[in-house]
Parts: sequence; structure tokens; C-alpha cells
Amino acid sequence: MTERKQLEALVGPRESQRMMSALQRGASRRDVLAMLMAGGMQATLAGGLAGTAISAHAQTPKRGGKIRVAGGTAAATDTLDPAKQSNQTDYSRGNMLYNGLTSLDGSLTPQPALAESFDTKDAKSWVFTLRKGVQFHDGKPLVPADVVFSLLRHKDPATASKAKALADQIESVKASGPNEVTIVLASPNADLPVILGTFHFQIVKDGTTDFSTGIGTGPYKLKDFKPGVRSVVVRNESYWKPGKPYLDEIEFVGISDESARVNALLSGGMDLVASINPRSVARVTATPGYALLKTQSGQYSDLIMRKDTGPGANPDFVMAMKLLLDREQMKKTIALDQAVVGNDQPIDPTNRFHFAGLPQRAFDLDKAKFHLQKSGVTGSVPIVASPAALYSIEMALMMQQAAQRIGLELELKRMPADGYWSNHWLNSAVGFGNVNPRPSADILLTQFFKSDAQWNESRWKNPKFDQLLVAARGETDLSKRKQMYADVQTLIHQEAGIGIPMFLASLDGHSTRLKGLSPIPLGGLMGYNFAENVWLE
Repeated sequence: MTERKQLEALVGPRESQRMMSALQRGASRRDVLAMLMAGGMQATLAGGLAGTAISAHAQTPKRGGKIRVAGGTAAATDTLDPAKQSNQTDYSRGNMLYNGLTSLDGSLTPQPALAESFDTKDAKSWVFTLRKGVQFHDGKPLVPADVVFSLLRHKDPATASKAKALADQIESVKASGPNEVTIVLASPNADLPVILGTFHFQIVKDGTTDFSTGIGTGPYKLKDFKPGVRSVVVRNESYWKPGKPYLDEIEFVGISDESARVNALLSGGMDLVASINPRSVARVTATPGYALLKTQSGQYSDLIMRKDTGPGANPDFVMAMKLLLDREQMKKTIALDQAVVGNDQPIDPTNRFHFAGLPQRAFDLDKAKFHLQKSGVTGSVPIVASPAALYSIEMALMMQQAAQRIGLELELKRMPADGYWSNHWLNSAVGFGNVNPRPSADILLTQFFKSDAQWNESRWKNPKFDQLLVAARGETDLSKRKQMYADVQTLIHQEAGIGIPMFLASLDGHSTRLKGLSPIPLGGLMGYNFAENVWLE
């Protein structure tokens, strides 16, 4: 229970409001104490209540102020088009400018946003009732046509949407009333409201082709945008959520070097920075006026071995590499225990569909040597890593040492963070990726493991997997669905060209003056949705 609710429970809403109003006008603890005692309350009780009132006042969001925030990525490909968003900087900026039909809360449950309600009888046909009185930044009211356009554009190959694989299941989107949209799917999907709460499905104006002005319905309006450099947004005074947002302005930049981000925070240049390395934790927490936000989630950095080219085309080489991952050691010495051990499949232990019964793959040099010799792979194998894929250089170095012990030479190629995702990530035969948390098992598996997914990192193609994925999506019997996802995790663990040694906690650093932060396991920075929730003390 918050202090405000506690106060209301003890003295009633009217008296609570009177105390809070007095504090807002500048009253001190002594003034509140006198006010309570004048009403006949005994001193001890009044003292306790005055303390609670002061505490509640401190937790009451304040309007005004400007903050500077640094994400961990910046690229010339930074975009204002929701369909093309691809990194934490895009997602954070997108949540400043746009809203979806739904939004995801701290347990990743979909909550009403631009849709005030949604309903289905068969998980195939869904009716979304739109919120009345919502305006775009240019004053245009939100109507069903905007939703129809925003959702259907993902299906058009010309849009080059990063969420096309998710949108392909949508058969039709139609205005079914002045304030209502009906979505029909090709097959049932119980997770549709979750999908529509993700970044790519944010709502834009009907017919938009030029996204340079960032016109949405979101909490902030775009003031300045230079891709790869910075974004500046200012408060949307007509925002549909009463009282929000709290800040006047946010400047958001990308700083790819972690130590530079931490220095920017601790020197007072930034109020909030993303993706702090565990090695910087002690330094941040030991500096007065700064604190950490920790979010344990399904984020992982993965070893990628492409199945369509290079040594990864040989399943024995892939198995040898997975057996060279010393997971416990990586968790302890690389992540400094800010992680949980992974098992070469992407569904993490916080997910309700995680298959705990899958035998844990252990670090095993003898088995690794057996599979390496069976593969016939010899000579030097390049392995591409970068600070862009969190901990990938440290993991590659640890693997390099283990590989030497079985007669395999891994040649580490370190790439700079800038340009890594566009130039190396999906192009290297053996390398590393970094996958941000996804709100559901279905979304994660569809985006990264479905045979035709744009981000199918290892190019693993398995028709049985694709069939199971679709069947699980429409299954409303939870125990049957769990079993299907267990089978899917087993297939990936055994066959895909992906090694997942651990699931990482997201660590963000912030000034203690910045209030309102709480973890949302979609990723750091409050699931990239800090902008409308934070205020300055």
C-alpha cells in the first residue's frame, strides 16, 4: 500500500486531501502536526500521520523539469516509423510519441490503451472499442481508419516492417462501428492483445507515408530528431491520460560506449542511462545521489552459428560449440551473478511457458572434442563479437580458451558497437546477437525462430517447429499449450544454431531525483516506457 493510500485509510480521503494540499502550498511537518492536533488528535498519532503525509507528498508526481537520458545504441538507421523500430533507442522514443491499442504492465499483462476494451469469443475474431476523445499531436481525432491503416501496413512487403512475421496472421482489420475495430485472424491467437501492446504496432494517422514529424497520440511531441545523434520531445498538453506526462521535456541520446554512459551519469550530464555493466554497479551505488534499476528478464546474448553457410552447416560443429559454453562460470565472472543460467533455448525462467524439465546442457570438453572431430572442421574459425552484443567479447574470450584445449582455434574478430547490427549481426557465419525481452513466448519464437522470420539468426528451418508454433498459439487449454512449448524448446535446444548461456538482468543507472521508475520485464528503462511515468523530485 502506498503512503497516500495508507493516509486515506487512516484519516479518510477528505482529511488526507486537506493535508496534501497544505504540503503543496509549502506547509512543513510542524504545520501538518499542528493541523492534526487542532482537530483533537493526540500528539503521538499526529506525529506518525504527519510523517506519512510528508512521505506521500514526496511520492506524489511533480510536474515540470527536463531530463537527459542516454540509451545504449545510436545509429543512422534510427527511425520514427513504428514498423521499422529495431533497438532500445527506437523503442524508448516510440513510446514517447505513440500509443498502441494496448500496453503491457509489470507482469506483461495487456492493459487497455487506445482501445478502452477488447473482447473475443474464439480467439480468432476480436473486437476493440476505441477510447473517445483521443487526439493526434496535430489535433486530428483518433478514428477506426487510423487503426485499420496502422495494422494492415505491416502486411505490405513494401513497408519492410520488422513485425511482418507477426502481422501475417492478421486476415482482416475493419471499422465495425464509429468507435470500433474488428480484427479477424487466420487462426486463433489467445495472445493478440499482447502482440498489439508491442512497439511495432503503435498507431499512426491513416495514410501516413512521411514519419519525420513523429505525429502520434503519445505523451510527448517531437521537437528535434537527428538519427544517430539525439531526439528532443516536449510535453503533449492534450494527452489523453489525465495529469500525464509529468516532465516538460526529454532529451534522448545514444551513447554506445558503456563507460562513457556511466561517466555522463555520474558527472551530472545525464539523469538516466541504460544498460550498465555489472562491473559499474559498485561505482554507481557508491556515488551519493545515484541508484540502480534492476530488471530480471528474458534478455540474452547468444552465440550464432549459421546453418546455411560456414562451419555451422555441420551439426556436430554446432554441438561442439554449445558444449564449450561454461555457463556457470560466465554467470559468475562475466555477469557477476546479475543473470540466470540458460540452456540454448530462448524461453527464460520468468516466462510461464519455460520448460524446466529440459536437461541442462553442461560444459563438457570431452564431448565437445568428440563432436569437433566428427565434424571434420579444422583450421582457424573466425568468431565475431562486439560491445554492442552485451558480454559477447568476454564470452568469446572464455570460449577461445576452452576451444584451445580441444584443438580448435577460434579467431576473435572484435567489431565496434557502431554499425554492428547493420553490418555484422545477421551476416557473420559465427558471431553473437543480443535479443531484448519479448512479451510472450509466441512473439519471441515467431520473430527469431520461425523458418521465414527476418531475424532468424542461425537460418534454422524446421517444418515441425513451424507447425507446433501455430498450434500452440491458438490452443486455449493451458496444459496442452505448455506441452507444445516444451516440445518447441526441446527442438531449438537440440537442433538450432544458437547457444544461449545465460539470461541477463537489465541494469539502468539514474539520479535519485528521478522518481517513478519500476521494472517492466520487457527490458530496461521500464520496458522502454519510462517517459510518461517519471518525474523530478
